[in-house]
Amino acid sequence: GSAWSRRFETRAGCVQRRNAATDSHMAEIVWTEEAERWLRDIHDYIASDNSVAAAKVITGIFEKSQELRRFPKIGHKYRDEPEGEIRILLYGHYRIAYLLRPSQAIDVLGVFHGALDIARYFP
Repeated sequence: GSAWSRRFETRAGCVQRRNAATDSHMAEIVWTEEAERWLRDIHDYIASDNSVAAAKVITGIFEKSQELRRFPKIGHKYRDEPEGEIRILLYGHYRIAYLLRPSQAIDVLGVFHGALDIARYFP
């Protein structure tokens, strides 16, 4: 794969599509293809100026999302959906949008720069 995917898979240990919870008190996190695409775009955009900074940002976003395993409700509740709650977790200038299902499983839906209008992506 690309340098991005190798780095992301290696750093994150990794972002496989699913990060199974290691104990019964931890939520399972699933990264959607859309979320992975957003992360890759963020990486590529930053890497065009500074590849080291790009790696740090992507690693930071991923590590921040891992907090959801223990604290799935840590993000701000954006709205309710039939599938569960859409919540937003902040990391620097980025917003990590995720769906918290009633089962406590988590689907990361996207990673957005704070300057973007999130309502365009969740009408």
